[in-house]
Amino acid sequence: MGRDMTSGNPLKLIVLFSLPMLLGNVFQQFYSMADTFIVSQTLGMDALAAVGSVGSIMFLILGLAIGLTAGLAVITAQRFGKKDEKALRRSLGVSLIIVTIISVILTIAATLNTRNILELMQTPPEIIDDAYDYLVIIFAGIGATVMFNYLSNVLRAIGDSRTPLLFLIVTSVLNVILDYAFILGLNMNVAGAGYATVISQLIASILCLIYIKKRVRILRIKKSDWTTDWLEYKEHLRIGLPYGFQYSIIAIGSVAIQITLNQLGALSVAAYTASIKIEQLLTMPLQTMGVAMSTFVAQNFGAGEFNRIKQGIKSGMSITLVYAAAIGVILLFFGRFLAGFFVEGSNAEVLDLADRFFTIQWPFYMLLALVLVLRPSIQGLGNSFVPTVAGVLELVARVIGALVLSDYFGFSGAVMSNPLAWFAATVPLVLSVYYTLKILEKEPTKRDLMLSLGSKTVYQQSKTLRKECTCS
Repeated sequence: MGRDMTSGNPLKLIVLFSLPMLLGNVFQQFYSMADTFIVSQTLGMDALAAVGSVGSIMFLILGLAIGLTAGLAVITAQRFGKKDEKALRRSLGVSLIIVTIISVILTIAATLNTRNILELMQTPPEIIDDAYDYLVIIFAGIGATVMFNYLSNVLRAIGDSRTPLLFLIVTSVLNVILDYAFILGLNMNVAGAGYATVISQLIASILCLIYIKKRVRILRIKKSDWTTDWLEYKEHLRIGLPYGFQYSIIAIGSVAIQITLNQLGALSVAAYTASIKIEQLLTMPLQTMGVAMSTFVAQNFGAGEFNRIKQGIKSGMSITLVYAAAIGVILLFFGRFLAGFFVEGSNAEVLDLADRFFTIQWPFYMLLALVLVLRPSIQGLGNSFVPTVAGVLELVARVIGALVLSDYFGFSGAVMSNPLAWFAATVPLVLSVYYTLKILEKEPTKRDLMLSLGSKTVYQQSKTLRKECTCS
């Protein structure tokens, strides 16, 4: 059922692993895009702005939990690479408990404070009620969203990227059907889009659980696999929490941009919403490659195949940089046309702003490619420190850019904060990968030491290696 990525051609394995996952990510994005498209075409521009205005808030709250699940799956992938099935199942049990507790806490806290959050973000009065109706339902379904993401990450950790795709196809089609049924058939307005998304995610979670129970022997947890060993929880939280934190601090930057857009008015919100949907769709292969790299690196790190890690990282970077350059050109010339699919009546003012969005950003997508590929690769080694630093720098750059540049350049200034943030994050990531590859070039006798330090960061590993080299 899974895919062992510790043998065979690295580039071929990464690409084959990425393809089903890419389709899966497209369908996952389809949830949000379907809401945006159907809402804009059936309920109007204010409703579109309402749904778009909560994207950053959703990312902030859900990102913490979803990032956590990705971090927990890194440990699962490392143990799969080591061929240690008992430790793998113990990791699954520990992770399920952590995910459940986090989901309950976030659900309660988010649903009780939805209105306060929207007011804090200075959501325009004409859209705040619709924004609340949509967002509070999404928050109530946090458990379903987080569980599906976790189970999908676990399946990918053992090399199975096809099964989550199949479940996403089914539930994405269901999401569209429910959108129209709830919005048009039952006159539920934007709340109907929220219910459609949550129900679809819940069904996807159930399908994953059934599949794992019936078909994936290695993931069937036994009574002996549940543990109260605090060291296990500590190890999982050490990797998982920084992952979640990285997602959250990136989301905070998005919130800063959203606040700026809210102050600029509903037209700016609608234009940014339409533009970001197009960007997310076209940059999805970059995100997919990042997830594939995380799994590839984690499995090979667990197996001690360090030369393969080096080959995989170099191959992944080459492909994504070429692709990023291509989509930059596409968005420069066709961004306005593509944004029109999400703009009711081809509103000229909104399309002008969307065209400006892509004109500003198109040269910088190669920076985004480096961030999306290198950060997961470093995390696959169990290194949570450098990606966190990159996330903090990205946050600072985006917040300063959004708040300061928008005062001088309006909508254009808010958009400029994105390339600024990508550059800030790229610097520590590139330096870390360069230094890590140098570590991986040490003679074979040093590699065993690196493997034994798998629970430590690359920084700690390098310190130990330097000491040994000095002594020898």
